[in-house]
Amino acid sequence: MSREQVALPLEGPVVDTHCHMDVSFDESHVLPDVNSAMAAAKAVNVTKVIQVGCDVASSKWAAETALNHPDVWATVALHPNAAAHDPNLDLSLAAIAELAELPQVRGLGETGLDYYRTDKSMAAAQHVSFKAHIDIAKKVGKPLIIHDRDAHKDVIDTLQNYGCPEVVVFHCFSGDVQMAKICADAGWYMSIPGVVTFKNAQQLKDAVQEIPDHLLLVETDSPYLTPAPNRGLANSAANIPWTVRAICEVRGQSEQEVCKNLFSNAARVFGPF
Repeated sequence: MSREQVALPLEGPVVDTHCHMDVSFDESHVLPDVNSAMAAAKAVNVTKVIQVGCDVASSKWAAETALNHPDVWATVALHPNAAAHDPNLDLSLAAIAELAELPQVRGLGETGLDYYRTDKSMAAAQHVSFKAHIDIAKKVGKPLIIHDRDAHKDVIDTLQNYGCPEVVVFHCFSGDVQMAKICADAGWYMSIPGVVTFKNAQQLKDAVQEIPDHLLLVETDSPYLTPAPNRGLANSAANIPWTVRAICEVRGQSEQEVCKNLFSNAARVFGPF
């Protein structure tokens, strides 16, 4: 088994804007201890994390965890694949709307469209759920966190034609340069995962160069998408420095400058901290 490499602390504080501490990385079903995970994160200058809900149960877990841990905040939602297979979609959306009112819940997400795991022919419920989350986000005045997998055009069309809340974040941004320009023109934030450290991620690296300073975010999507050099192991906020330094290299900016932008942007979206 590969041994995890420990990153050096970042030169400034940053926020992991998207994680799933309630998800096990493997069949062991062992979940990270939140206190230990946050201690490891703070050791590398990751000072806050956003715990993201994907269904009613995980959204409740996120809200409860955020209530009990001051450096964890929550978002709540039905993941598009959860929505596609929910036999009681209206009831679940009502539960999400109720959770969205809580003060420790700082956004609606992750919601959107996913044509990778759910065929387009089965995607009607995803569209219903996506629009419902947009409505809830507008009602409570909180950001919308987008899951977009193999669905770029339909996601953008929905945001542009149905209308979107003031703040939109593309979690795990996976578009190309042209999509980055579309998002930038709309004022939508783009959150970069550990994929940017992969050798075969040139399209993402090219797109990262196009993101304006004020729309750039960073995330783990833990326990998934672990950056090099720990790729293949469970991800956590303690791995953020590898991603941040790859972003610095791609953008030709100093670590101090990138950290400052990442933190201020996260505070603008989810804060103030």
